[in-house]
Amino acid sequence: MSGGYSSIDAVKKKIKVLQEQAEEAEDRAAKLQKEVEKEKRCREEAEVEMTALCRRLQLSEDNLDQAQGELCCALKKLEEVERVADESERDKKVIENTALKNEEKIEKLEYQLKEAKAIAEEADCKYEEIARKLVMVEGELERAEERAGQGQRSITHTHTHTHTHTHTHHI
Repeated sequence: MSGGYSSIDAVKKKIKVLQEQAEEAEDRAAKLQKEVEKEKRCREEAEVEMTALCRRLQLSEDNLDQAQGELCCALKKLEEVERVADESERDKKVIENTALKNEEKIEKLEYQLKEAKAIAEEADCKYEEIARKLVMVEGELERAEERAGQGQRSITHTHTHTHTHTHTHHI
């Protein structure tokens, strides 16, 4: 039976080895299961994070689209403002040129006005001189007319007197 014992011992040893191997396999399976669960959790967390990143990316793309739309609108407004500014600059130059021409005209008109005033003052002086001479000439005319009237009366009187005198001598 000793041979049987050894075979039972061998079988027992074998069972023990197999049980140890089975326990090791179970431990490894448990470790692997934990690693799988850990990997699964990591994958789920990564998927959640990826979903969040996808949402952020979508929001960023939406924000980019909105910003591009606003930029496009701002550029159009800028073009319009630049166009209006260019027109204003052209209008300003036209107004400045017109103002310069007007200033030149004003200077010319002021010079002409100054000349016209001088001519008017000279004419006033001449008028006053002529008016004074006219008053003098009118006075002289009145005196001359008076003298002429006196002379006429004197002639008429002399003529009448001479005629009467001559007429009385003839008779």
